[in-house]
Order: sequence, then C-alpha cells, then structure tokens
Amino acid sequence: MKSQNFRKSAELFGAICGGLLISLPVIPQVVAQQSPPKVNPCPRIFYEEPHNNQVVVPPGCPPNALTKRLAAQGLLPVPATPSPEQTRLSVGGEAPSSVTTPPPVPSDQTQQPLPGAVSSDQPQLLQPRQTPSATIALVNGIVNIKLKNETAANVTFQVIGDTAPRSLQGKSDVILQGLKAPVTVTFEREDHGQLIVTPQPSSEPGSLEVTFKEATDAAQGRSTMRIERNGSVFLN
Repeated sequence: MKSQNFRKSAELFGAICGGLLISLPVIPQVVAQQSPPKVNPCPRIFYEEPHNNQVVVPPGCPPNALTKRLAAQGLLPVPATPSPEQTRLSVGGEAPSSVTTPPPVPSDQTQQPLPGAVSSDQPQLLQPRQTPSATIALVNGIVNIKLKNETAANVTFQVIGDTAPRSLQGKSDVILQGLKAPVTVTFEREDHGQLIVTPQPSSEPGSLEVTFKEATDAAQGRSTMRIERNGSVFLN
C-alpha cells in the first residue's frame, strides 16, 4: 500500500512539473536589424570642378562657389543653414560609422549674410535698384529663350533648377522653350574669356534672343541673366 501511494505521489509530482515546464513562455530571439545607410542629398560632386562653378546645390545643402556668387548678386535666396541631419551626414557620403557627431556651428556664424548679399532685416528702401537690360511680354508667365553664340569659343550654359550644364558651340544657337518665370540662366566661356551678353525681345510674343559676343574688357563681362515674372531682364 505504501509503495503504491509513493508511486502515485511521484507520478503526480512529475505531471505537475511537466505542466509547469510546458507553460513557461518562449523567449523570442531578437534579430538585430541594421538600418540601411542614408544617402546624403548633398553629394561631394557639387563641390568639385566643374560642378562647383556650374551647378546650384539643392536647398539646405552647404553652398558651393556658384550658389554663393548668385546669392551675393541677389539672384538666389541666401543659402539656408544645413539641417542637423545633413550636418550629421556631412558632404558627399553616407552616415559616418562613428557615433561621435561634429560640434554644431555657432548660431552667430550661421546667421551672418554672405558678402555682397542684402540682409532681409534691412529696410527695403536701402536695397539698390538695378535697371532692366530688356523687357519682354510673357505669355502666361512662360518665356522662350534663343541663345546665339557669335564667339569662336564654346559657351557652357545652365537654366538653374531646370537643366544640367550644357555646351553651346561657337557660331551656333539653341532655343530653350517653355521656361516658367522667374528664371535664371548662367553662362561661361569654356576658355574662361569674357562675354558681352545682349538680350533683345523677339518678334514672337514671350520670346527673347540673347547674343553672346567676345569681350576684351573684364568690366563688360556678364555671366548671369534673370527674367522676372513681370518680364524684366537683368544681367550680372
């Protein structure tokens, strides 16, 4: 009797322990997932030649030479301070592997205007007024531009925010159609010579002819054309 009672007690105890083991929660294994690297919207190529002087960087990126020059001439807004994410990524690559982040730029430096740029805090009456080089009648805010290169050198031109830098051979012309004002066009002789730029309204509504000629005087050289919404054409 005692032996049978002991055997039953042992079987009961084993059943209870087995139930406890089965009821224990299963601990899932956490698989570490590595986040894909973030691509910087400000590639290093924007700051290398020839793009440094031919391509305007996207908003939020540190300004390159062309962006600074156009902002100083009043043809582009003063470049904004790079976002903390862009500052963390740095120019031209993916997120650094090190957890150490570069120290933030002091606010008194980021708020300084570029040389030659007009501060937005200044009264409007203090801003210089430039006389338009030409005026055209736009059609629904759209302008067609014919570029005529009368020099013997190739001319590199770009419609900011619309086209990549293109080359116009000497003694040739090209027509840029359907550009929405305001529009900014940059141009530069590939031999680094100076250009005399002459804008002239065409007989067709909303069309402008721009002629490039060689300049011997650096003061005559022009490298940027801006067409405003009211049809005013400015050269710099």
